[in-house]
Formats: sequence, C-alpha cells, structure tokens
Amino acid sequence: MKNPIRVLSIDGSAFFRKVLAEILGHRGDINLVGCANDAYSAREHIRAQPVDVLTLDLDLPRMTGLTFLKLLMEHKPMPVVVLSSTTPTGSQRAVEALIAGAAAVIEKPKSLAEKSHFSENLVNVIKKVAAAPMRRHRTGRLKRSATIPLTSVPVYNSRRIIAIGASTGGTQALEEVLAKLPNNLPGIVVVQHIPAGFSARFATRLNKVCAMEVREAKNGDMVRSGLALIAPGDRHIEVQWLQDHYRIRLHDGLRVEHQRPSVDVLFKSLAACADRHAVAVLLTGMGQDGAAGMKELHDLKAHTIVQDAGSSVVYGMARKAVELNAVDSIVPLENLADKILKALEPRPIPTRP
Repeated sequence: MKNPIRVLSIDGSAFFRKVLAEILGHRGDINLVGCANDAYSAREHIRAQPVDVLTLDLDLPRMTGLTFLKLLMEHKPMPVVVLSSTTPTGSQRAVEALIAGAAAVIEKPKSLAEKSHFSENLVNVIKKVAAAPMRRHRTGRLKRSATIPLTSVPVYNSRRIIAIGASTGGTQALEEVLAKLPNNLPGIVVVQHIPAGFSARFATRLNKVCAMEVREAKNGDMVRSGLALIAPGDRHIEVQWLQDHYRIRLHDGLRVEHQRPSVDVLFKSLAACADRHAVAVLLTGMGQDGAAGMKELHDLKAHTIVQDAGSSVVYGMARKAVELNAVDSIVPLENLADKILKALEPRPIPTRP
C-alpha cells in the first residue's frame, strides 16, 4: 500500500478549516498533517514535518497567500492547490497564483450544497498534483515584445492557424511564448486547463503583455490574424472552416481525459478542417490531454511542437505526444516562439531527382 499523501491546509477562515478537516481528515489515502490559519503558522508546520501538497487560501491575515506562495516557490517549491472565490478580485489573485507557480486552482463552494462536488474535485486534484513530477518553478519573466524585427512582412495562407494546449505550469509558459510573438501571425487558439470564472481574467492579463489582441473566446468568433482566443473554463472549444475563414464553436460536451476544455477536442477539430496548415503546440502539463489529437495532426503533416522536459513544470502531456511519435520538434520554452515562427515558413516542395 502506498504511503498516504501528506497535506497541509492553510486557510484564514476557521469555518473553512473545519470543512477541509472533514473532507481530508478521515481518509486512508490522504493524511491531513495540519491546518494553519496564516503563513507564519504554515511555515512552522513545514519546518516540523514533511508535506507533500499544500492547499492554500489567498485571503490570509498578516501575509497574503500570494506573497507566501511566491516565497514558498523560491525557497521550498512543492505542489500547491489554491482555493479561491470567483469574485473579480478572487479570480485575479487566482490567475496571479497560477503564474507564480500554483499547480491548480479550485473554486471554493458558494454553499454547503456544493460541498460534495468540491470534496470530490479537491481529492482528485490533490492526488494528481502529488503524483506529478514537479520541477522548480521558472521565476524569470520576459518583457513584452511588441515588435520583432522582420526584413519583410510575411503574408500567410488564410488556412494557416496556430493551436496551443497547456495545463500545470502553462499559465506562465503561455505568457512567455505569446509575449514574444508579433501581432501579424495567423490566428491563435489556446486551451489552458483552468476553472470556469478564471479564464477571462487570464486572457485579460495576457492581453496586457502581448503585441497581439488576447481575449476569452466567444461562440462564433472568427479566428483572424493578430488575435489569440483563450478557451473559456469548463467549455470545449472547436474550430470550423467556413468558406474562407475559421470560426469558433463552444460546447458543453463530456470531459475528455477528465478535462473541459480539452486540448484533444481542439486538436481533433483542426485535424478535420486544417490538417497540414495547422501548427500545434503542447506545453507543460500533467496527464495526456492533447497527445492523441496531436498524433492525428502529425499524421496529416501539420507541424507539431512540444515543450521539452527541462523547461516544463510537469512533463506529462508533451511526453505522451513524444511517445506516440506525434512530434516534429522538442524545444525549450525560451525557444518556442522562434520555433512557431519557423514552422509558419513555407515548406520547400520536393523536387524529383
């Protein structure tokens, strides 16, 4: 029998600490080693005993949860599951927490009626992040690259499209990649595993640091040059070709690889309408969502790129794609933007001997 996962819960609410103790305190597969009401108490718990996973409330007394998270990732990185409200302030802090290194964000229940769903989700996420091989969080930040020098402005085929999938660690990775791309590329469609209520805030943050326009996708949106569309949390996103352009279709289909939105759903829709004209990218993330869809695109001669193990927070989705022989290029995060630009260049037409 495997050793139970040692969890420390940090929450500013005495009531919610009691709720967490009820959920996590009587399980054989999880050992709740303590509940702390602030960062200073949490620090003493961590010094006194081994901890595998933290659950973290961002509204803490004396030191904010976000400040504590940043210090933790710098000095003693470990999987952190943030528990957040979906208020505008809560959503913004949650996005900042993901970028600071949190493994996942879970929406706090609004009422006791939601406790059962929250409990199941929390336990599943704790198990996943505990099992994932976490790497040290990348603390470097890239400045916005509004202009990339070009000897000439390329003109892309209207069928060209870029699709990017990411999960754990992907919020920062996406920011680093998109901030380095110019605003004249073919349209970009992004799936980041993120809860409903947080994706719009994430898109707003990206829009501030990118040369292109970035926003949350809406059903029927046209995919166009200079625009990156982020899939809404808890909705699948597909792309369809309509006469001379791509359009977005959102829907509430069944979860794929336990995810909605799913990278596989996006990639497989591109296999049906874009095939070799697509550039598909998989970034850091646990699980295998996106690998099967990337394989379909690769077999149709689309250009497929994955982030390498060394720069990934969790090398899971990309690794599975490599195992399926679905990948053209394996690239460190810092080189991914350049590789996307290179992949968009016209491929030479083979000549007969």
